This record gives sequence, structure tokens and C-alpha cells, in this order.
Amino acid sequence: MLSKEDQRRFEQITRHLRETDPAFFARLDDRARGRRGRWLMLLTIVLWAALPATTVLAGRLAGAICAAVLVANAAVMWRFRRRWL
Repeated sequence: MLSKEDQRRFEQITRHLRETDPAFFARLDDRARGRRGRWLMLLTIVLWAALPATTVLAGRLAGAICAAVLVANAAVMWRFRRRWL
């Protein structure tokens, strides 16, 4: 945790960086977005892998609902794939 003074100073530095070098700041933002996308992709893969166990343990209805949600998730990720990867 940063102290209030350190947090204020950090925000001031960030604001200055954003104003003076927007290209650099945009590259940093893109890297963070890429990491977020990779984590989301990993979570999706893990949930797809867990689908058979969910179906067996919780029943067909729960498996069907989980599959429908994952198909919708895959469609959204495919539609906005440039944003996630």
C-alpha cells in the first residue's frame, strides 16, 4: 500500500506521462489489456475443460446452462478477438 502522499505523487507522475508521451502510455495500456485477455482466455479454456465434470456432478441441465454460457463467451471473445489478444 502506498501512503496518501505517495499515491498522490504517483497519480501526478502518471498524469504527466499521459500528457507528455501519449504513445508510450498507450503501449503500456495495450500490454495490460493483453495480459487481461490472456487470463480471460485461460479461464475460458479451464471452464470448457471442467464442463464434462460439471455435467456429471451437477446434472444435464447445469451442464447445458454452463455450455450455453461458454458458447456465448466464445462468440464474444471471437467477435472482439483483437481487443483480447
